[in-house]
Amino acid sequence: MAAFALWVFVFFVKFVSGADWCYQSQIACNGTCTGPDTWVTVSRLCDGRAQSPVNIVTKRALPDQRLTPLTFIGYQRTFHSRLTNNGHGVQLDLPASNVIKGGHLDAPYKALQLHLHWGKDGGPGSEHTIDGEKFPMEMHIVHMKEEHISLSEALRDPTGVAVLGFFFQESMSANKKFDPIISALKNIKRPTNSTTLKGVYLDMFTLPQSDMLKYFRYDGSLTTPDCAEAVIWTVFEEAIPLSRKQLAAFSALQFSDGKPMVKTYRPVQPLNSRQVYYSSSHVAAISTVLLITSVLLSVQAGR
Repeated sequence: MAAFALWVFVFFVKFVSGADWCYQSQIACNGTCTGPDTWVTVSRLCDGRAQSPVNIVTKRALPDQRLTPLTFIGYQRTFHSRLTNNGHGVQLDLPASNVIKGGHLDAPYKALQLHLHWGKDGGPGSEHTIDGEKFPMEMHIVHMKEEHISLSEALRDPTGVAVLGFFFQESMSANKKFDPIISALKNIKRPTNSTTLKGVYLDMFTLPQSDMLKYFRYDGSLTTPDCAEAVIWTVFEEAIPLSRKQLAAFSALQFSDGKPMVKTYRPVQPLNSRQVYYSSSHVAAISTVLLITSVLLSVQAGR
């Protein structure tokens, strides 16, 4: 009897620790996966108080003059790399020669990979929201401090990982810069499928430098298990344009059970005691508006 009880305990522990996490969209079709509400059974860190994503309430964000423009090193260099359907989304491996620094980051951070989160056929699908608004898609470019030799090591450092978050918005015309990724999706329809992108560079997939001056900053976590709270988040205000057809192309991918890969996002998490800040360019823009308003009022008063 004792042996049987021990076997049941071992089986239970193995089942819980090995449980396959999934998104809410998969639960209705796959009763064996662990959805966002119970990710804590996969990793206890998912129940922390500094989890991501969050809803960014713009009127509650505080200005921080230290959040100067980021410096992007190597983002213009072409590379060949692997694009993979990892069973939960699309991931592009990145060369470590792509580095970000500045913007009140306490060290240079080297790139690891980028991945995307989306909705269904171009519908709402971002992880972060702005004043409750959900965008069709969100891209995360993941970096870790240059001093670390592995992601697991970086995740033991409270500021070991820096992620750049980019929103997407629907446009009337296609964004040709994203053609390499969009065209490659047909080759990675099923999980573990991968293909090689050739002659691409990171600047192709981000915003123009002038549109990356305004951003939000907060301390958070990975948005998938193990949900480690070691991430410095930089979420840009401007959105990248993609056509409806381009956005919908991601929904043709499949989860491991063969169902459409849709709504691949974690729900927003409580902000708790954390503060969201916005960059110095926001402050400059607001100051300029106030100055112009003051001048106009002065002119009108002098008439």
